[in-house]
Amino acid sequence: MTEQNAQDPDTQGGTGRPVADRSEQLHAFIGNARWFGGKGRGFTVTGCRRLVMPGSETPDETTGRTVVVELVSLAYDDGGSDVYQVPISYYGAEQLLLHHALVGRWEDSELGEVWAYDALHDHAATPAWLHSFADGVTAGELEFHRVGEEELDLEARSTLLSGEQSNSSVMFGETALMKLFRRLTPGHNPDIEILAALTEAGNEHVASLFGWVDTRTEEGELLQLGILQQFLRTASDGWELALASLRNLYTTGDVPARESGGDLASEAYRLGEAVAHMHVSLAQSFPVEEWGREQLAALADTMSRRLDEAVAVVPDIQEHAPGLHAIFDAVRHVPAPVRVTRVHGDLHLGQTLRTVKNWKIIDFEGEPAKPLDERRRPDSPWRDVAGMLRSFDYAAEVSRRDHEQATGDTDAHAQERAREWASRNTTAFLAGYRDATGTDVDQVLLTAYAADKAVYEAVYEARNRPGWLSIPLAALARLSSQG
Repeated sequence: MTEQNAQDPDTQGGTGRPVADRSEQLHAFIGNARWFGGKGRGFTVTGCRRLVMPGSETPDETTGRTVVVELVSLAYDDGGSDVYQVPISYYGAEQLLLHHALVGRWEDSELGEVWAYDALHDHAATPAWLHSFADGVTAGELEFHRVGEEELDLEARSTLLSGEQSNSSVMFGETALMKLFRRLTPGHNPDIEILAALTEAGNEHVASLFGWVDTRTEEGELLQLGILQQFLRTASDGWELALASLRNLYTTGDVPARESGGDLASEAYRLGEAVAHMHVSLAQSFPVEEWGREQLAALADTMSRRLDEAVAVVPDIQEHAPGLHAIFDAVRHVPAPVRVTRVHGDLHLGQTLRTVKNWKIIDFEGEPAKPLDERRRPDSPWRDVAGMLRSFDYAAEVSRRDHEQATGDTDAHAQERAREWASRNTTAFLAGYRDATGTDVDQVLLTAYAADKAVYEAVYEARNRPGWLSIPLAALARLSSQG
């Protein structure tokens, strides 16, 4: 540290260490995190608000550990801002066992010189959340809400799960799962709002909610931070089950999907039933509205606008645009009124789990990229159905690619088998959904929502996984031929 820095008026707590030092380390940690949604955008850390976890009002006498939630404010170079939740364990000395979870080291105005670690990796820190949920405590600015009377194992060891893109989940033993939202938006989080309603309704196709935690912004707005819910110990991921079915199809010789030992159609039918039961419960738990001509025209306009915006990002969509616009225009002529209510909003195979008893549906947060108020708006259940159909298509294409890379088999027959599998499971899923609801498929709305989803996918893949761009482009080609 130079003498100039020691006399710099922009120092923290008069320690001589620049405030930017902490900001730079938080910047690096957040920017490299898998859950950070602003990748590719330059940003600056503009603030940090500390919420102290219950039990950490004073540092631990033995370890000096203080467990907090830092609400880190970001300002993007291209405009806009975000707040991210960063749980941190502060220690006065280096913790070698937590080296992989190091956030940084800096001089803290309240705690002195600290080593900062991601608290969700710290087995000594995570019990602070579990105990707070169990007791339903309010401490400082944090308020934990308890739901139900399920007994929690307070001695359970925590395990941070990998694989999530936008949030972070911690498993406690074999009974409870905590999910903390990383990117925070003031207001009621749909994951809490919908899961609480479905739990109260006794819907058997969700993992029961045990509690949630929230706080208030400095302006007094509600800010929800995370949930604790039932952990489905015996569950299998729906996406992985689909890929396993396809791998079996490719290794059982030249037989149709219906004769394959790993045929998934019966499970796809049951999944359709589960989604239908979810929609029935949502319609009973939340207000049901009706869309007339004006709302249907607005939906068609929104879909067409998204298509035009997507063409600017993915020019290859242009050749399919006339047919897609025809699909969206047909929405204007759907018989009104159309009943709408709360829906899942981001439904796909990765949001489903198969237990020994039945299918469960998870993650009701909606598309994270959408504004919170948009995710909470009533919508047609056909949006969810379309999302699942697009997921069957993705599974078929991803598996086909894996098969071709492993075997060198790139002939049209593999493509034909993938399409047969997707068609068979789509038909089964729709049959299960139709039989459980007693309603016919609205093919116009379903096709429009599927096309809208594929447009979104094309933009996402172009920006994040260019090697997968051909999957939604092929779907848009098929759909546009229907327009």
